[in-house]
Amino acid sequence: MTSPTYAARRGQLETYFDRTAADAWARLTSDAPVSRIRATVRAGRDAMRNTLISWLPDDLSGARILDAGCGTGALAVEAARRGAEVVAIDVSPTLIGLARERTGPVEGRGSVMFRVGDMLDPDLGRFDHVVAMDSLIHYAGPDIARALAALGSRTSGSIVFTVAPRTALLTLMHAAGKLFPKADRAPAIVPITTRGLARRIAREPDLAPFRLARSHRINSGFYLSNAIELKRGRP
Repeated sequence: MTSPTYAARRGQLETYFDRTAADAWARLTSDAPVSRIRATVRAGRDAMRNTLISWLPDDLSGARILDAGCGTGALAVEAARRGAEVVAIDVSPTLIGLARERTGPVEGRGSVMFRVGDMLDPDLGRFDHVVAMDSLIHYAGPDIARALAALGSRTSGSIVFTVAPRTALLTLMHAAGKLFPKADRAPAIVPITTRGLARRIAREPDLAPFRLARSHRINSGFYLSNAIELKRGRP
């Protein structure tokens, strides 16, 4: 069961990505020219996507993957090319529509099924790996830990995800961001400390079988995000 704060923020994100920022997000995730600010965000997201996909096995044949908060589907397609059966879900019907338009036949043995809905929906079933790129950065620490626990209870391999690190630079960047045109603003994110999140993760019974395997931060202009891998089992 999701918390009221998780549900409220999920609704805000659906409104933002489906109405306010639909056109801007479509441009950001394409090859279309963008502002210098958004160009740094695009480069950072590309680097982060490459990082997360590199943390998954090279051969995903037969593996079931959840792309939680898939956006326009770039990561889902790459996982499918490695042989995975990918369930790609997002709260925004507009983004899922773009993903379906942009995704042609997948090369190789994998597949992608795009869905509109909640990434924590238990009806999605069980997975070998879960990827949540920049989809948890809008939630506070307690909701992130509970979301990871909900996903972990149905994941046999690993969960790779990103958080917004609480740094002086990020605080300054978001304060400055209020000066930029509305089209250049990102939706509100919640910076957290990785140590604080680790303590919350340790208190979640469904995450007890997982260990913090690795962490990697990417800083590209106005994109600052920290990747974390939770892996089931001992080293």
